[in-house]
Amino acid sequence: MSLSRRSLLIGAGLAAGLSACGGGSGETGAQEEKLTFWYWDGALSTPVVKSVIADLADRGTISSTIVDGDFGQRLATSLGSKSAAPDITGIKGEDMPSFLARADSFLDLNTLGAKDVAASFAPAKYAAATAADGRQVGLPIDLGPTALFLRKDLWEKAGLSTRIPTVSARMADWDGWFEAAARLRKKLPGSFAIRNSGDVFGVALAQQPETFVTREGDFAGDGDAVKQAWDIAVRSITDAVQAGIYDQNAFGAALSAGVLTGHLGPAWNGLDLAAAAPSTSGHWRVADCPGGPANVGGSYLTLPATGHDPKLSFAFIAELLSPANEAKAFTDASVFPAVTAAYDLPALTGGQKFFGGQATIDIFGPAAKNLPVVYDAPQNAAVMAVYLTELSNVEGGKKPSQAWKDAVTAGRKTAGIK
Repeated sequence: MSLSRRSLLIGAGLAAGLSACGGGSGETGAQEEKLTFWYWDGALSTPVVKSVIADLADRGTISSTIVDGDFGQRLATSLGSKSAAPDITGIKGEDMPSFLARADSFLDLNTLGAKDVAASFAPAKYAAATAADGRQVGLPIDLGPTALFLRKDLWEKAGLSTRIPTVSARMADWDGWFEAAARLRKKLPGSFAIRNSGDVFGVALAQQPETFVTREGDFAGDGDAVKQAWDIAVRSITDAVQAGIYDQNAFGAALSAGVLTGHLGPAWNGLDLAAAAPSTSGHWRVADCPGGPANVGGSYLTLPATGHDPKLSFAFIAELLSPANEAKAFTDASVFPAVTAAYDLPALTGGQKFFGGQATIDIFGPAAKNLPVVYDAPQNAAVMAVYLTELSNVEGGKKPSQAWKDAVTAGRKTAGIK
């Protein structure tokens, strides 16, 4: 069903943002430039994209393209040639730090109305698209607040409570998760609480105020924040509660067989669990993330500086990210909204069959609103891979202390910091 433009602008101050960027066909209709929009499969709901393009047709023509392959590299190349750059584009979360470093390649959305809609978004995710000089490079599409996914039937078999408030209270710190994981292992021999130590490290690291490189450009991969996350991940190995599974097929098989009693990860992992082990539908529940909320993943909409019609382009991305459209994207493509007003809409407040009718927004919504602001340096993704490799080496028998030293040495070199 096509949603009217008027209905799409309900709530979250987005109507004010569109007003700030101009309205009515008279302003931009005389311009006959066809605006180009790039995104990747799964980034948004394609029906929503088409609907918004139709809603704005009186103001100009927008042509959308789903780009395959390495989206970040394709975009970077197009920005370098300028004439080949799209007018409107998505940016994946892992690529945003690199593009923030070249913020002058994009329009400052503050000049087009971003300040009027800033409060609509989860604060930490919005801040992650703000350049050091205050320029707003992007508006968030989605995000990945983390949680504990648990198999209700298996937890009950092990004698553990599955009442969500009780489980969440127990997950106030990581010790609570390790206690539950140890009981599961004892009562259900051959089972594991998590697929690998890398999952634990990723979540624990996202809870820290800084990761591998500071805002000042110093290496922090040997600091307390990273070491704390590392130690939590190593404990999952030494306590024998992680399965050392990395292959996707093996992951699905372990889920289906009940070898894995839970998972730690972002909201969008729910779709992964459902796809990997459909036979387990109805058995899963979601509780608060051990140690507090964290974000993993999420993407943005941005406007390259060479764009032809900034006002129409901003109107387009603002309308794509209205609460109603964000809720529809969640229904269509499991894109977890970055616009918090969407959390009160039926698409998110309704119970989900895979989770036994649980309304998981009761967990993910508060987490999204309370995410820590974590600085993400351009080098972080490459450095992260180094630490994950060393954790897998610990799983294979390497001494944790030596793996840590090797990770720090290689991480510093990868970051290019002496």
